[in-house]
Amino acid sequence: MKLPIITMLFLPLMATAQNSESDSLLLQQALRGEKTVNLPLFQTKFTADPSPLVVGDTLFLFTSHDASPEDIPDENERSSAGFFMYDWLLWSTTDMVNWTEHGAVASLKDFTWRSRENGAWAIQTVERNGKYYLYAPLHGHGIGVLVADSPYGPFRDPLGQPLVWQREHWEDIDPTVYTDTDGQAYMYWGNPHTYYARLNDDMISLHDSIVRLNYHIEHYQEGPWFYKRNNKYYLAFASTCCPEGLGYAMSDSPTGPWTSMGHIMRPTQRDRGNHPGICDFKGRTYVFGQNYDLMHIQSFVHHERRSVSAAELKYRPDGTIEEVPYWLDLKPLEQLHWLNPYHRVEAETMAWGYGLKSAKMGIENTGVVADMPKSTGRRNMYVYDVDEGEYIRLRGVDFSEGAKEFQLVASALGKCTVTLRLDRSDGPVIATLGLKGTGSLEQYKSFTTKVRRATGIHDLYLCFSHITAPVRLDWWQFKK
Repeated sequence: MKLPIITMLFLPLMATAQNSESDSLLLQQALRGEKTVNLPLFQTKFTADPSPLVVGDTLFLFTSHDASPEDIPDENERSSAGFFMYDWLLWSTTDMVNWTEHGAVASLKDFTWRSRENGAWAIQTVERNGKYYLYAPLHGHGIGVLVADSPYGPFRDPLGQPLVWQREHWEDIDPTVYTDTDGQAYMYWGNPHTYYARLNDDMISLHDSIVRLNYHIEHYQEGPWFYKRNNKYYLAFASTCCPEGLGYAMSDSPTGPWTSMGHIMRPTQRDRGNHPGICDFKGRTYVFGQNYDLMHIQSFVHHERRSVSAAELKYRPDGTIEEVPYWLDLKPLEQLHWLNPYHRVEAETMAWGYGLKSAKMGIENTGVVADMPKSTGRRNMYVYDVDEGEYIRLRGVDFSEGAKEFQLVASALGKCTVTLRLDRSDGPVIATLGLKGTGSLEQYKSFTTKVRRATGIHDLYLCFSHITAPVRLDWWQFKK
């Protein structure tokens, strides 16, 4: 995934899609801070198949994970355009613009009955009675389910076998689960046919037989997302491939019949695949989907290295959904509240951090199945692979009447300068902090520096330069 920015901006683009040249220019301008557009939410990893879950004042987003080339075991496949997916990731936010990464929440290793080392496809996680149920397709092995006491995990397999596996075909993918107001839970899934089944109250067994719809929902391809709003049932989905847009259907019943209502986002040659996730959060509705915009910063040669984006969703009075333009044609999401810099902020919390990487402490999770642990639950993370000229951006930081000191907990094998700037990567400097060797990358120390002219609400940039050896960043905090 990593390329030096100055090199990346002049890569020859083998573009075949319409608008590719203008998108390339737009992405380059956005990286340089010359344009403000709705870029992918995450940059430390390639992500797809977004599954939002709201718990209290926090929106958790589970995603699948497209391996970066260096994490694909077979060197001959690292330039392949295929899918290489080994685990599922978790992210969270309270303001919709600054996201905290929580790393791999589960992996293929959590299903001991699988035989394939690839195929960690689109999941959905739901909550019921204080338990969290993660429904996962293992391509070619049906749909399994994991259970945890927390959205962070650790997740465990209660069945030791698939929940659903119709062995006569490979259509058991992309499960979506919703519990209706009467307590009955339903699971939809399938490509190209649409299937559903009722779940028992335990959420890990089927109430009765699997039903395949005896009709095709217009535009339906895969990736259903099932929910209810104002007594209307919705089934959003990835529309007919390829390229895939985001379509949806509506019904007065949880089992249909379903009437196609058109598109949430129309197919476009600027994209290829898609996958919806929809939720209400703090009085607004959001649709999440996927694209190749992060990969297109590097190249327009096609690979399955996707990235998740989001947009606000609006309903008309009759319950139908207003169409949403393509992600890059939208303004960035509106921030729901300002970030408080006087509480501990994890280094892996960011609005933008292209080129950086992150990992759980104590776990060398390379993305390769053989190197992965089973679900570990919540672990502290660190940011690494920090190169000259890179930065972490936080949006909407409220310094209030003024910050006096900045503290950063980090480890280093050599030196690194961290320059704190406001509003732009070349904006006003409010502090400069010098990191020096801590003895090892596993030994973290606290570094502090004085802060000047930091008042009011600003975007904050942690800019890295003069790096002589690897560093790892744990967390930071301002003091008044």
